[in-house]
Amino acid sequence: MTDEPILSVDETLAALRAVGEATRLRLIALLAESELTVKDATAILGQSQPRISRHLKLLAEADLIQRFPEGSWVYYRLADGPEGELARALVDRISKDDPVLAADQERFRAIRKAKAEEAAAYFAARALTWDQERSLHVSEEDVEAAMRKALGGKPFHSFLDLGTGTGRLLEVFASQYTSALGIDASHDMLAVARANLAKSGLANAQVRHGDVYALNVPPRSFDLVAIHQVLHFLEEPARALAEAARALRPGGRLLVIDFAPHELEFLRDKHAHRRLGFSHDQMERWLEALDLDLEQVTDLVPSEDTDNNLTVTLWLARDRRIVTDLPARDTSREVA
Repeated sequence: MTDEPILSVDETLAALRAVGEATRLRLIALLAESELTVKDATAILGQSQPRISRHLKLLAEADLIQRFPEGSWVYYRLADGPEGELARALVDRISKDDPVLAADQERFRAIRKAKAEEAAAYFAARALTWDQERSLHVSEEDVEAAMRKALGGKPFHSFLDLGTGTGRLLEVFASQYTSALGIDASHDMLAVARANLAKSGLANAQVRHGDVYALNVPPRSFDLVAIHQVLHFLEEPARALAEAARALRPGGRLLVIDFAPHELEFLRDKHAHRRLGFSHDQMERWLEALDLDLEQVTDLVPSEDTDNNLTVTLWLARDRRIVTDLPARDTSREVA
């Protein structure tokens, strides 16, 4: 016996009929790798927008995929239920050497690379003024005060700051950690961060070039991991959260700071934003899937007498593994 949801004969046949067409099978194979927009799919498959939209609609009606609207864009990904598992199983049985699917994957990688280069160019051009640009959205002083309040004043041993930018959080929490590491994909940002750390005399903090999707850090090694205003730049935020969770020690905490859902489309075109914020429900689902308990949510709403339309949200979650799994160390400092 199993508690896992299974499909009836009719549901299985409906799913197989939906995927039993060349274009739809190619779409399923792509969605098994990553979320896609209609624009992405049309570029990869070389078909018209109406045709791609029709195929995606049929797959969604068969519960094989899910759609997530964000402003004027819609993201598609494989469903989480048994239909989605069936789709993944089918893709796993297809030869990786199939020339059609291999060509699709090559075009998909090219699109992903172009988007990454676009974001990297944006960061490089704005490295010296990044802290100023953040302040245009919401008072950074208020955000930092909210972070301090959420975490409390107790010391923690090790701190990992993902997408560290100018290294600001390494300075904010300098009095609480024993050692800290900031990771960023932009060499320009890291140059600014190193200069800031040197100016502040923070010898117990360092920065390193790295990929939030593939962290070069030991698992279970940090008491606190922060992701500050990073997820909305990413194509796959859930994947970055999974890497952050992997780095947490048992009982460690993950602090995510990002925008609540909004409709400022110009942020996509002019500021390389990939996501127009994140809802409480969406973030909670992601954290729950990573075995993290959401302990606190804080919304920082801008005052009514400003033209600022962005709300900043703080999500604080804790790794639910038992803290006593930790190796022995200096007990004079408290675990976060």
